[in-house]
Amino acid sequence: MLDLIILSLHFFICFLISVAIWRGPKDVDLCSSSTGTVETEPDGLILIGKEDDIKRSQRLTAKVNGREVVVFYHEGRFHAMDSRCYHEGGPLCLGEIEDINGQACIVCPWHKYKITLETGEGLYEGINPLEPSPTPQWQSKGVKQRIHKVTIDNGNVYVSPPDLSVSFDSDYFADKYKNSGDLAMEK
Repeated sequence: MLDLIILSLHFFICFLISVAIWRGPKDVDLCSSSTGTVETEPDGLILIGKEDDIKRSQRLTAKVNGREVVVFYHEGRFHAMDSRCYHEGGPLCLGEIEDINGQACIVCPWHKYKITLETGEGLYEGINPLEPSPTPQWQSKGVKQRIHKVTIDNGNVYVSPPDLSVSFDSDYFADKYKNSGDLAMEK
């Protein structure tokens, strides 16, 4: 009986630790959401937030015309894309940024899909079996993730509304989570 109690206590403690790790430290808000600061300017640009605030947090998630968009600040440049991964809707705002062949890529935290910040291309490592000694090389799947144009003006960061005349794989999950209310990151 004592063994069962100890085992149950062990699982409960492990559960609490995993929740604490998943939620992350409180002083670093990787998926900060802008609520109330998103405004449409007369030229159609959408105000996301202050340049210094985004530089400090490295990323910010906001609603742009009802769809979740994540703005990254990485190595002196701003990038914006749909916040849900084109594969299965994973929260890209929780992903790590890696350099792959000189390209900054966000790695989806759910299934480790790699997406370039600059173009929205999905990358994969493949081999050519016809080579005598095939070695894995990074290759493009094509543009899968919708990229949004970022404009900096007077210390403010703006995103252009999406051009929906062209479709991307990420549009499915952008529509699925559109107007969900709280930028929810659950599966």
